[in-house]
Amino acid sequence: MKVWLAQHREALLLALRRLGAAPVNSLLSLLAIGIALALPAGGQMLLANALQLAGTTSAVPQISIFMAANAERRAATEIQSRLGKYGGVKQVRLLPREETLARMKANPGLRDVIEALPANPFPDAFVVTATDDSPEAMEKLAVEFRQWPRVEHVQLDSAWVRRLDALLKLGRTAVMVLGGLLGAGLIAISFSIIRMQVLTHRAEVEVSQLLGATDAFIQRPFLYYGVLLGLGGGVVAWLLTGAAALWLRAPLSELVRLYDLSLVLQSLGARDSALLLGFAAGLGWLGAMISLRQHLR
Repeated sequence: MKVWLAQHREALLLALRRLGAAPVNSLLSLLAIGIALALPAGGQMLLANALQLAGTTSAVPQISIFMAANAERRAATEIQSRLGKYGGVKQVRLLPREETLARMKANPGLRDVIEALPANPFPDAFVVTATDDSPEAMEKLAVEFRQWPRVEHVQLDSAWVRRLDALLKLGRTAVMVLGGLLGAGLIAISFSIIRMQVLTHRAEVEVSQLLGATDAFIQRPFLYYGVLLGLGGGVVAWLLTGAAALWLRAPLSELVRLYDLSLVLQSLGARDSALLLGFAAGLGWLGAMISLRQHLR
């Protein structure tokens, strides 16, 4: 076991020395990989902030239930009691017709028109907050409520939920596609760099093979080189994403303040950062492995 660990340690140190032997080339390679990874990482950062904004907005999808205009208060009380016991209902609020009438009269533009009416035209209404606010669950509740007695109309306030859900799905798909394409580019970069490393150290490799070194022993430094390239590119991408978040924080805060929202642009969280670095290191290793199988035969 100690021998195996010592071999890996020596391979890692050799890979680090090879990176340091050509600092300019190594830096340019890390920048190329980092910029490529910064695009999907930035997309994931924006998506995470959009989810945070959606979760903190006060607008919660609700269902509005309007009783028949001639329904008595007793019927509204029965519906209110039934809603309170219904399993899919989280909260219910009664809007009495008298309260609605008073609120409308408080509007100067509507006061004269409403006072000219012979009777109160507004029905009793309920505002229902569902336990499950997904569009499908709310549609199911609305269909159920429409069948209840003395219910005249049910209005489902979930159009914006569907739009938001569709936009978030589109964002996730775009980040995945972009990540896949640029991940393939990272593999290609690692492939080319490891190929050049193999050609540069060709004599060393041939001597090692003549001395009886195994393929695993010969490949190990190159694999570590690919992992270090990917990991270094991931660090560069993380730094670029963090810098972009700091740069955009002030103008974005000013924009969301105009819409009476509260959002501070956050960089990648611990989980997303770890995924970025692991993804980058894994792609670097994969590109190195493919290149070694092609050029060490």
